[in-house]
Order: sequence, then structure tokens, then C-alpha cells
Amino acid sequence: MAKVYRIKQGLDIKLKGKAESIIKQEHANPNEYALKPTDFAGLTPKLTVREGDTVKAGTPLFYDKYHPEVKYVSPVSGVVKEVRRGERRRILEVVVSKNEGAIEYETFDANENASIDEIKKVMLEAGIFPAIKQRPYDIVADPHTKPKAVFVSAFDTAPLAVDYDFVINRNLDAFHAGLRILSKFAPLYLNVGPTSSRKIYEGSKEAKVSIFRGPHPASNVGTQINKLNPINKDEVVWTIAPQDIIILGRLFEEKKYDARILTAVCGSEIINPLYVELPKGFAVKEVLCGNLKDDNTIRIISGNVLTGTKIEETGYLGFYSSQITVIPEGDEYEFLGWAKPGFGKMSVSRTFFSWLNMNKKYELSSNLHGEERAFVMTDEYDKVFPMDILPVQLLKAILAKDIDKMEQLGIYEVAPEDFALCEFVCTSKIESQRIVREGLNYLKTELS
Repeated sequence: MAKVYRIKQGLDIKLKGKAESIIKQEHANPNEYALKPTDFAGLTPKLTVREGDTVKAGTPLFYDKYHPEVKYVSPVSGVVKEVRRGERRRILEVVVSKNEGAIEYETFDANENASIDEIKKVMLEAGIFPAIKQRPYDIVADPHTKPKAVFVSAFDTAPLAVDYDFVINRNLDAFHAGLRILSKFAPLYLNVGPTSSRKIYEGSKEAKVSIFRGPHPASNVGTQINKLNPINKDEVVWTIAPQDIIILGRLFEEKKYDARILTAVCGSEIINPLYVELPKGFAVKEVLCGNLKDDNTIRIISGNVLTGTKIEETGYLGFYSSQITVIPEGDEYEFLGWAKPGFGKMSVSRTFFSWLNMNKKYELSSNLHGEERAFVMTDEYDKVFPMDILPVQLLKAILAKDIDKMEQLGIYEVAPEDFALCEFVCTSKIESQRIVREGLNYLKTELS
């Protein structure tokens, strides 16, 4: 019997534009796909291809300079159209122009019954390993480090998030195959929500199943790790998203890197929120074409509104993203600002009367409604931060670059996404996620 954990601190942000459980592919046939080194924290990429090279799905595009065995592969077959660079020739994107017709795949000698070393070798060659993140540091897992546990969160409480019941039930065999592979590396924790389909975990004999109830961030692996198996110094935990587990399962079932995922196209600026099934890294322009409202300037986000990355209409889906969210930019002038009575505005502090309707869905923009100011001590963060960590004190220790304090306050357990709600409710407009990311990078540099 799965144990139930109740999360009390948190906040569910109800937004308009939830994707219906419908897959529509009529206009979703992008010609370009990109793999972005910037999606992988701490990565120093080294190219293995040049512009004009022909590649298959599973062909390496670049590798990690400090871990050459970790390869980052093309999601589709075609021709390397462009290697886009930024300042100091930093690689920003490797763009592949997809060939017409069916995708051609590299083949791999994947055998579920092979030894751990052979399984790991195939995962590295096929480009699956970058999907596995490790804590501490929230970076691509070090293949030479043995984890003490592997955590999988099979539900998502983030705003407008993908319905993982819908996704996993369409790929149940591959999902369970992926879980079996992961369970060979370390004890496997599979965490589900109160409404998750029993099919997801009833067939997972290798995993310890737990049920998490409560508001966001109940689905965050950081919250789950903190409640089930906290990380101490010199310990490592792996995490991986459900759709990457499905890709892993396909690798060992079909001997190929099939990077197709279900992506939710959602948000208040989408006319018909829906799902598309495409390989990772697709160009969003063709997917959004004809499905955008015309009355606002918009912000396109690869991911959800709390942790996602702003991209242009000519941009590409991020490696770890499974949704495209489109909301108003919020750059128009607002008469009276916060002083104007707002029955249609969301307020965590009950500034507006809209709190009387708890089930109301909102059309929020990216407007901050203020500017960054002094970092004051309040209990705002504690109300939405369910981990046994002092969030404000940890952020200040990071700003002071006090490594001893950071360690004492639990930095090894956290990732930027764990502070997303803190950033959302913060009256001081502090960029908590950026601070945590910089703190993790600093700690890794100083201790490595």
C-alpha cells in the first residue's frame, strides 16, 4: 500500500488556457529542430558536426568537454543547417533541418538484460544520459558517480502542466521498461498524485510508490526528496522526467533514439489549447501558426510560467520542456496600477476581492507590477515553501557566498525550480531562481 504524504505549504496558480487531452497534428510539422547547450547548466560543449553534415536521429551533435562520454544527439534526421553562436563564440543552438519523409535512426545494441556497465554505455551513446539530472547542483548526472536513489515524479502540479496520466497511459509499456532500467542503478522512488491512474504504478514492482497530496510544488522532485530521502553532503540523487523515461524504454525496446514527446500548447493567448506529438527541440513557429490571439503582444515560454524560459516566435522548445505557454506580455500602461479595484486580478495576500472566488481562473501577464527592492524578512516564502529548509536565510547565504552557511541550510537538496513560488509571491521582486542557480554554480566550482 502506497504511503500518502500531505503537502500543506504551496500555491496552486489557476490560469486560463489548459490544454485539452487531444492530439492535433494537422499543422504541426516543423522543418527545423535545435539542440541548445544553454539548456544544460555547467556544460562546455564541443562540436562533433559541421554545417552541411548529414545526421540521423541519435547522431551526436556535441559532447561535454569534461565528460566526453556524455553525448548530446540529434532528435531527427536531416542536415545540420546552422551552428548559432553568441558572445565569445559561445554555442547557443545547433539547428538541424529535418529531411522529408520518415525519420531515419541510428541503431544501438540495447539489451535490458545486459550488465549495468553495458546499459550505461548504450545510454551514453544514444544521448539518453543528459535527460538524467543529479542533485546536488541540478546538473546532468555524472556517469561515474553511483546515486543513492533515483526519483521520478509522475504528475505535475505546475500551472497548465502536462497531464501525465494522458501521456503515460499512451506509452505504458515503454514507461515501465524505462523504470526497470533505472531500478538497476539505485533504489527507485516513483511518486504519483492523488488522482493518478493506478496503471502507472501498479505495474512498477521495482519502485517504491508514494502518493503526494497538496498544492504546487507537491509534484516537484525536490519536495519529494526532502520528505522521503533527504540528501546529505557527498550523496547523489538522480531525477528524470516521465517522458524521458518513455524515450529510455523505447531505446531498449526498439534499439533507437525516438525523441517524440507530447507537448502541451497552452496559455490564455492560445485559441485552441491542445497537444502535439513531435521530437524534442522543434521550432515553435509552425506549431503556433494560426492558433494565436491577435489582441495582445505576447510572451512565448518554453516550459511553464514559473520555471520556463522566454523564447522568440522563431525559437525552439527546450530540452527539458514539455509545454509551450503563451501569455500576454503585460507591457501596456495600467491606470492606477495596484490601487485600482481588481475583481479579476489574482492576489496571494488578498489585496483584491477576487480571493472570494477560490476556483476562478486568471489571465495573468508577465508584468511584475513593481521593481526589485530591499530584501525584507517576511513569512511570504514559508507559506509556499514546503521543504524543511529556511529559504530566505539560504538565499542570503548564497548572496554572501558563505559556503559553510549554504551547506548548513541545505543547498545540496535544492534546485532553482524549488524557489519558483517564492519568486512569484515575493513583494521585493527578488529573482530567487537566478540566485540559487548562481549559488549552485559557485559551490560546484569551489568544491570541485
